[in-house]
Amino acid sequence: MEQAETTTDRGPDAVDLLAQRLRERGAALSPGARRVARYMTDNRAQAIACSAAELASRVGTSDATVVRTAQALGFTGLGDLKRTLATSLSNEVTPADAMRRTLAETGTEAGSAVDLVIRTHQAAIEALSTQQARATILAAIAVLHPARRVLIFGIGPSAPLAGYVAILLGRTGRAARALDATGIALADQLLDLGRGDALLVLAYGRAYREVVAVLTEARRLGVPIVLVTDGLEARLAQQADVVVPARRGRAQRVALHGATLVVLEALVLGLAAQGGERAVVALERLNDLRAAVAGARYDAG
Repeated sequence: MEQAETTTDRGPDAVDLLAQRLRERGAALSPGARRVARYMTDNRAQAIACSAAELASRVGTSDATVVRTAQALGFTGLGDLKRTLATSLSNEVTPADAMRRTLAETGTEAGSAVDLVIRTHQAAIEALSTQQARATILAAIAVLHPARRVLIFGIGPSAPLAGYVAILLGRTGRAARALDATGIALADQLLDLGRGDALLVLAYGRAYREVVAVLTEARRLGVPIVLVTDGLEARLAQQADVVVPARRGRAQRVALHGATLVVLEALVLGLAAQGGERAVVALERLNDLRAAVAGARYDAG
């Protein structure tokens, strides 16, 4: 099931009418309309599930601008644009497809590839800097802060991120554990999930079986959920208490996790601030344990 983590949720170029029209007509759009078009291109599953008013709130514009954007791109209206998005989502893009398109864009020059990554992350950080994105991060902190323990779900390439966040939270004095197993091994990790826990989920794209199981079990137990994503099937995303948007790169290109890491570190530091002296006490204890480990000697007598 790692495939679900390494693919994007966009269709191939042959049916990517939105991306094509954005390339052709983007220069003529107003700044607000360009933000709407770019958001819908990069967050297709979420865009389909949103009303015009919800889309406007996410990008900081008016619902009238959302409708005008669809018309300016050659669609009869927002519904027509959404149908095009649904068509693009019906075709899975493999990691090989994404890499092929990315390398076709960068060519064989390493410098071009580096520039592409930097530009992509700059755009993602700019999106996180909006008032709306900041508000969702603060809302996520409010959900996680009261928990006795935070469990972080992530598989495939997101598994190391889940483990990293668990370590950081532990160092700030919070009980935390990663849920990073696949298949039936995940059942053992879910065994002690219960009230008092909070769930931080890193998930993208299709409704693969592990994320469905985790969200279903959390909802059954009344465990609050924070979802970090750039597009998960609407019926799953709606189960989260807070959805924090984190772009993983451009449509149909290699997934980049820099924005996700920024969101996660913002959550950790925000929780540390909410915890008062807890983080300092935990880190002082860590220093004591490091000193003990470094100076430890085993005396068989």
